[in-house]
Amino acid sequence: MREPLQGDRLLTTFAKLADTLVDNYDVVDLLQLLVDSCRELLDVTEAGILLQDAPGELEVVVSTSESSRLVEAMQLSAQDGPCVECYRTGEVVSVPDIAATPERWARFRASALEQGFRSAYAIPMRLRETTIGTVNLLRNETGELGASDVVAAQAFADVATIGILHQRSNRENEVVAQQLRTALNSRIVIEQAKGVVAQTRGVSIDQAFDLMRRYARSNRVGLSEVAAGLVNRSLTL
Repeated sequence: MREPLQGDRLLTTFAKLADTLVDNYDVVDLLQLLVDSCRELLDVTEAGILLQDAPGELEVVVSTSESSRLVEAMQLSAQDGPCVECYRTGEVVSVPDIAATPERWARFRASALEQGFRSAYAIPMRLRETTIGTVNLLRNETGELGASDVVAAQAFADVATIGILHQRSNRENEVVAQQLRTALNSRIVIEQAKGVVAQTRGVSIDQAFDLMRRYARSNRVGLSEVAAGLVNRSLTL
C-alpha cells in the first residue's frame, strides 16, 4: 500500500500540469504526465486515457503500461466495459471486483484478470454536457478506490478536459477537433517508436516506453518529438 496522499505532492503535480497549458502545448505530453501522476500519487496500479476521435469513436491515447493499454483496447474491441460505459453515460463507473462483473463484460473481465488487475475505476472527461473521453484507473487489488483518491482522480480528469478544450473563443470546434487529431496521430507515432526501441535495444515494450519518457524529460523535449525522431531514424536511444 502507498503512503497517504500528501497535499504538497498534489499541488506540485497540478502546478506542473498548469505549466503545460501554454500556446502550442503538446496534448500527448499533458495527458501522459497526468496518467503518470495518477500512478505515482494514487492507490492505483496503472492508468490510461481514452479520447473521442473525429468520427465519434474512442481511441487509446496514453497509458502507463502495455498491460493497461491492452485492457483498454479490449474494451474498445468489445464495445463494452467500464470505460465504454463511463463514456456512454457520462458517469463515474466503479468496479471494486472485476471477477464479479456482468457477463456482458466477459471480454474485459478476461483481459483484465489475465493482466493481473482486480478492480477498476473510470472517470468521464466532461465539461457540462460534453464528454470527450475517460480517465481509467486499474488496481491489482479488489475494493473501492479511497475517498481522497477519488477526489484527486476527478481533479486530474478535469485538468485533462480543460487542457484539451483549451481554446480561443471563436474557434472552439476547430481547436478541439485539431487537438484530438494531433493527440491520436501522435499516439500512432509513439507506438511505432516503442517498437523501434524495443527491437534495437532488445527490451520489452514497457521498458522501451520508459526509455523514451526519460529521454524526453531529461532533454526537455516533447514525447511526440522524441517518437518522431526515433521513427525517422534521426534519433537513437
